Amino acid sequence: MPLYEYVCTECDCRFEQRRKVTDRTVARCPRCNGRGKKVFGAVGIIFKGPGFYSTDNRKPEDKKAAAEDAVPVAAAKPKPEKSE
Repeated sequence: MPLYEYVCTECDCRFEQRRKVTDRTVARCPRCNGRGKKVFGAVGIIFKGPGFYSTDNRKPEDKKAAAEDAVPVAAAKPKPEKSE
């Protein structure tokens, strides 16, 4: 069962409860038995990588233009010269 965070509408007490997703009953405050309102926190999403947003869901003509502008990986990294 997931753990949800609530804030009481009567006394502003914050509390957590394990509840089923299908529960229809209202969460009650352990201090004053008031109604609990679910608190939504920040979601921990980190987008990493070069340009994931510019490569997803493009039109076919945009993909073709981006492919023409792209630099091949071999050309982007020069090989080190051997010293004798």
